[in-house]
Amino acid sequence: MPIYAYRCSACGHAKDVLQKLSDAPLVTCPACGAESFSKQVTAAGFQLKGSGWYATDFKGGASAAAATAPAAAAAAPAAEASAPAPAAASPSTPCGGSCACH
Repeated sequence: MPIYAYRCSACGHAKDVLQKLSDAPLVTCPACGAESFSKQVTAAGFQLKGSGWYATDFKGGASAAAATAPAAAAAAPAAEASAPAPAAASPSTPCGGSCACH
C-alpha cells in the first residue's frame, strides 16, 4: 500500500497516511476539521537495486571489461576459421583480385 502525503491548506498541518489505491482521498483535516486536506505530490520512495538494474548495467571499469574480454577472445578464432580464404591474385584482372569486385 502506498503512503500519501497530505497537507491542510487552512492550518498547514501535514500528515503521511498509509492508504489503499482504492481508498477515497481524505478531505477533512484531523487538526482543525476544515475540508481543505489534500494530497501532495512527492518523490517515489523506492530504488531499483540488484542484478539487471541500472546499478550494474551501465557501470564501467575493470570488472565489466574483464567479463566481456574472454567472450570476445573466444569468438574471434571461430570467426577466423569460418571466413573464406582470400582469392588468389589473378594476372587477368587489373586489380590483382584484391578488391571487392571479385
